[in-house]
Amino acid sequence: MRILAIRGSNLTSLAGEFEVDLDTEALSRTGLFAITGPVGAGKSTLLDALCLALYNRTPRMPQPGGASIGREGEDDKQRLRANDVRSMLRRGTASGYAEVDFLGNDSIAYRARWAVRRARGKVTGTMQQQHLTLRERDSGR
Repeated sequence: MRILAIRGSNLTSLAGEFEVDLDTEALSRTGLFAITGPVGAGKSTLLDALCLALYNRTPRMPQPGGASIGREGEDDKQRLRANDVRSMLRRGTASGYAEVDFLGNDSIAYRARWAVRRARGKVTGTMQQQHLTLRERDSGR
């Protein structure tokens, strides 16, 4: 497998849309590169986006469960468990996604996508189940 691009929106430290295109001329020729930046810049979030799109999990949340988290006075239905991958959605946003384009061992380009949203598109809406898709990038099948 060769990663071609990592995209996403509203994941933890990365507000709004982001994209890292690893298939561009500068990076596609490089066998090794570094992801650098100050604390909170989104380095780990890029790797989380990769893992969410491909595996619906992240290394920083290794197992399901954990304590219930949320704001004081918040309805229990609004709360998530500490290790719930849906908590990767940036606070104060109603939806987010992680998307990865990759070249499979069969030489076909695929797009894996993980998306999560809150009910009615509102920041205060109940968190919905995450949605996962895997498609051929060019044909959409």
